Amino acid sequence: MVTEDMARLQRKLGSGDRTRVDQYIDSVREVERRIQKAEQQTGESTLPDLERPASVPPAWEDHVKLMFDLQVLALQADITRVITFQMARETSTRTYPQIGVPEPHHPISHHANDPEKLAKLAKINAYHMSLFAYFLGRLKATPDGDGTLLDHSIYIIGSGLGNPSVHNHTNLPLVVAGGHKGGRHINYAQPAPLANVHLTLLEKVGVHQDSFGDSTTRIEELL
Repeated sequence: MVTEDMARLQRKLGSGDRTRVDQYIDSVREVERRIQKAEQQTGESTLPDLERPASVPPAWEDHVKLMFDLQVLALQADITRVITFQMARETSTRTYPQIGVPEPHHPISHHANDPEKLAKLAKINAYHMSLFAYFLGRLKATPDGDGTLLDHSIYIIGSGLGNPSVHNHTNLPLVVAGGHKGGRHINYAQPAPLANVHLTLLEKVGVHQDSFGDSTTRIEELL
């Protein structure tokens, strides 16, 4: 039924729009193939994996990229305009031997200023950010109107803790990417509420609020 609908639509489109539709359908099919491959690999496993659904790739990085690619497809087709995605759950015991960190994430985060643990935690953070960079690259490579999906999106990534060793939530590391004035590191001499960022981004997307949570002001540097 979907194939017939797409065929009818494409007969009504110009050559440029037909090409864009073809590219989108190819992208959807590629994601489908990766999910089917994961299902096949799970079916061929000699031991059951009770924690992983059948459609999830065995490699964590492949799973994250698959989820990011689904987000790109959803934004590209305007299926949604708001996305929340959590790459690592709280108290995660995931290990990262592929980057030289075989120990569980959560115990390493309680580093107690141990240089070796801090170095391994930095490796994990850099690894997570490299996957976010992959996602931003996909957005930047996807045309959208007079620009790209990255030009017309705002994404924020960060952590709920500044110093996980003592569960301190001061100096939270945040990256704001997308259609705003970027390329800068904004650092404050005194702690400022995280809600200031949220209030600013609400204004950016056209939702005016006098305040949000414990916000004190908008961050004009972002706008």
